[in-house]
Amino acid sequence: MNSTKNFAIIGVAGYIAVRHLKAIKETGNVLLAALDKFDSVGFIDSYFPDADFFVEFERFDRHIDKLKRGGKKVDFVSICSPNYLHDSHIRFALRNDLDAICEKPVVLNPWNIDALQSFEKETGRRVYNILQLRLHPSILDLKKRIDEGPSDKVYEIDLSYITSRGNWYHFSWKGDEHKSGGIATNIGVHFFDMLTWIFGGVKSNTVHILKNDKAAGYLELEKARVRWFMSIDFNDVPKAFQEKGQRTFRSITVDGDELEFSGGFTDLHTQTYQAILAGKGFGLEEARTSIETVYNIRNASPVGLKGDVHPIAHTIK
Repeated sequence: MNSTKNFAIIGVAGYIAVRHLKAIKETGNVLLAALDKFDSVGFIDSYFPDADFFVEFERFDRHIDKLKRGGKKVDFVSICSPNYLHDSHIRFALRNDLDAICEKPVVLNPWNIDALQSFEKETGRRVYNILQLRLHPSILDLKKRIDEGPSDKVYEIDLSYITSRGNWYHFSWKGDEHKSGGIATNIGVHFFDMLTWIFGGVKSNTVHILKNDKAAGYLELEKARVRWFMSIDFNDVPKAFQEKGQRTFRSITVDGDELEFSGGFTDLHTQTYQAILAGKGFGLEEARTSIETVYNIRNASPVGLKGDVHPIAHTIK
């Protein structure tokens, strides 16, 4: 029996899509069709030169149906489209009797999860989310340490994530909160997923700064107190790192000790695909807490620099 699975991908021109193409290829499967309204996708040749490519959703939709009727059914749709389109594209997959593998954030609003879970039951298909930090060796080691540690211990965590972006960001869909979910959702949702996965549910969620290019706040989790800061502004990168020519600064400290996880990211999508193909992927329910967390951050009224504030937030002018 042939175990090779057929894939289609939506949003293939996006920067993250190449990790999905690599994962499909490395797991021994085939890409039959790709969709993106942008046609600068020559890199597909390095992975699946025979894949059909579409710039119009209607023709892509028709092609997926044609493949099904011709006995060459697609099994999975990988979704790498802008965040606000995820819900619609997942529904497209389920309606066409396909499982969906969706980039984070799987949806923008918590109630979208409820609706998609109902849709899963109606169709018998599954929605899988990319939560790759849960597979990172350093994160797995940390979870093991916390799980085996004192059950009543509350950890002190500082999360800093600054990933500089140019002016283009604000003119793209990423800079539109209604399309991306804003800064905490777009660049931070996987960190909030990782923290709540390890340290438990959210007891309180306070936002100190909420702007289009940076945000900061305080999360009280069941087993941790978290001061967090996220930014796409190069000026927020610590000066010592700027002087080295670095445009990104990423740091997580647990009780003052730095968690080293700068490497080890290259194969996490492939590992995610392997788990999904083995029936062990992360579904909608696993994404719920992080989606609720970033939704609440996005809709919060910032309180200013009061209480437990991340140190970098105090340097913002």
